[in-house]
Amino acid sequence: DQLILAADQFIVHRKSTGSKTVIAGYPWFTDWGRDTMIALPGLTLSTGRYDDARDILYTFARYEKDGLIPNVFPDGGDEPAYNTVDAALWYFEAVYQYLQHTKDLEFVQQHLLPVMERIVQGYKKGTVFEIAMQKDSLIAAGNEDTQLTWMDAKAGNWVVTPRHGKPVEINALWYNALRVMADITAQTGGDGAAYLKLAEKVQKSFIKVFWNEKANCLYDLVYEKKANGKIRPNQILAVSLSFPVLEGEKAKGVVDTVHQQLYTALGLRTLNKSDPQYRGIYLGDQYARDGAYHQGTTWTWPLGRFITAYARVYKDAPGLKKQLEAFFLPFQDHLQDACIGSISEIFDGDEPLLPRGCFAQAWSVSEIIRAYVEK
Repeated sequence: DQLILAADQFIVHRKSTGSKTVIAGYPWFTDWGRDTMIALPGLTLSTGRYDDARDILYTFARYEKDGLIPNVFPDGGDEPAYNTVDAALWYFEAVYQYLQHTKDLEFVQQHLLPVMERIVQGYKKGTVFEIAMQKDSLIAAGNEDTQLTWMDAKAGNWVVTPRHGKPVEINALWYNALRVMADITAQTGGDGAAYLKLAEKVQKSFIKVFWNEKANCLYDLVYEKKANGKIRPNQILAVSLSFPVLEGEKAKGVVDTVHQQLYTALGLRTLNKSDPQYRGIYLGDQYARDGAYHQGTTWTWPLGRFITAYARVYKDAPGLKKQLEAFFLPFQDHLQDACIGSISEIFDGDEPLLPRGCFAQAWSVSEIIRAYVEK
């Protein structure tokens, strides 16, 4: 009940688009495409606000350009910025979840499906920011000067966690997007076979390129055939999306590795503690804080995805309900701390997990609601 009240605080009216949008975090963030799409299911669908969900999805569809949806809308009349590789792919998950909740196929077919087709074509043929499907059917994006994924901290000219090439979560999202297209196309009387065929190629390449046999999990990034073996939470999307690219023992391996090496009571660490680049405290000047932002700092939003993945791979395990309840329990305490009644953006990686960053964050609140309410 408290999280439903918290969710309401992020859904606002944007004057420049004349529609609802999602404030990413208080006190200093505005609305971002990536955050909006990740937060939409929890904020609007889990809470029964279907009209708001429809309004937001329709607005972003109107602003699709070059196969991308906006990363950020400016407050004035300027053009939106499109510098993100994942927002457009998260859009497919948001639309699919909207359809699961509302069965509103006519709206999706009429207003969203043509845009989704353009996004797939954009990624296949290649679009701005060097986003393009490669010969192995996987998506590569960016260069050493860009930050196109959610791990986008940059201080001056220092890109803290360069992730150009093939990031693991982008390709999990790409597979999911193709499966969503195959499903919706079939539901609307079309032939989804081409999407399904491409998805099968993506899945085969994904396992070949990203599976890290030694660590029993996924590489975080592959660039020019070099695999980055850092243990990060991005891999959990390969198990937690509507259409998981990994199943069986490999999926369980990812969940177990993330649980053992990244899990904290209030989120997932962005890097495992044994990594020499791990930073456990988020404090200091901009360079110190940005240097820790994705190098060990705990984020709540990936925890929602982890809980979904855990429930999926351990669905037949005895005591599952008790374990899932234990994942949520620490938030009852946190709701009485920091910004009372909401969930912070981030926490230190080191105990006692002090809250940092925005004191109220949309995707933190939304992902805990979604994972709690779902199924």
